[in-house]
Amino acid sequence: MLDVEDWAEIRRLRRSEGVSISEIARVLAISRNTVKAALASDEPPQYRRRPAGSVVDAFEARIRELLQAFPTMPATVIAERVGWPHSIRTLSGRVAELRPVYLPPDPASRTSYVAGEIAQCDFWFPDIEVPVGFGQTRTAKQLPVLTMVTGYARWDSAVLIPSRRAEDLFAGWWQLIDALGAVPRVLVWDGEGAIGRWRGRRSELTGECQGFRGTLATKVIVCRPADPEAKGLVERLHDYLERSFLPGRAFTSPADFNTQLQGFLVRANTRQHRALGCRPADRIEADRAAMLALPPVGPTVGWRSSTRLARDHYIRLDSNDYSVHPSMIGRRIDIHADLNRVQVFCDGRQVADHERVWAKHQTISAADHVAAARALRRDRLEIVRPTSEPDVEQRRLADYDTALGLDLTDPGVA
Repeated sequence: MLDVEDWAEIRRLRRSEGVSISEIARVLAISRNTVKAALASDEPPQYRRRPAGSVVDAFEARIRELLQAFPTMPATVIAERVGWPHSIRTLSGRVAELRPVYLPPDPASRTSYVAGEIAQCDFWFPDIEVPVGFGQTRTAKQLPVLTMVTGYARWDSAVLIPSRRAEDLFAGWWQLIDALGAVPRVLVWDGEGAIGRWRGRRSELTGECQGFRGTLATKVIVCRPADPEAKGLVERLHDYLERSFLPGRAFTSPADFNTQLQGFLVRANTRQHRALGCRPADRIEADRAAMLALPPVGPTVGWRSSTRLARDHYIRLDSNDYSVHPSMIGRRIDIHADLNRVQVFCDGRQVADHERVWAKHQTISAADHVAAARALRRDRLEIVRPTSEPDVEQRRLADYDTALGLDLTDPGVA
């Protein structure tokens, strides 16, 4: 058989050098018919082994009869029916080739998303322990990562939040949407307690979620139970973070975790995406342009409450106590807290500002609040307790004798 090197040389000599067929045959010591065949072939010669047949050929007719009657019959049952004496792998391969003739294939459909249409949201619980101060560490179940993926651009967003409570969930959710710069028309969630649930064959959103989506003018869909495919995009993001973000990393605090995570997502959103054939960064502008605009006034998120400040001048939030200026004792105060700060206001004036503590059961005191409380206690003691004793009249003992009618000069009075 003529090898590829001779085939290439024959074509070069004839077409480039103009050498005759007889001369080529003489130089390469081959026949002129071989030269002619090489010039007529547009493809290099390939060795093709003649099929030797298979032991399953003798059973093919019977296999076809069974598949025609029962297209879904398993290969193991076919082997039993035809009396197959050899390895099941050989028979299974032939059945797999023949089955599509009698059973039309079932192609998988590819889900496509319109720009601006949808974003999938969920919680990711990485296998980590993060120090939160005061000698405490928190696990992923206590410190969830809120994630969001847009359907069209596959733009990934995520942030670590202090808890799964509605106050922290909506604060983190708004942070992701605000950073995205637009509002997806549909937001998909799993059955998260702060979002909603399925009840009576229909999804039912919580009051907090209704207020949140109403401000954004968007739609929130709660997936049916046990339906992970409904939010496959965000599930794949979790798997990607597990394999590519977590390995080899250590975290010193929640802030350090979020810093490393945001740096990783910048690279993730500029990587080539196999399903898209491009980068999420190449499609995000078209995605944003088709989304809803951010509301002129953002939704009210985080912790909001109003109370009258007690004598100990501390307020409790998420199991921690934060000091307030003691001059506000007895007055009505408003408490505002988000993922990072705890602030207290009285008549529009800020009377406390603390960094949000992610540890549990701690007391956080501002130095000026403690000093002011000490001064106020000292001033109050000076008011209620005089510094000098008052003058008290001292009576003579004789005055008491006179009042009792006693005459000590009478010898009969002893």
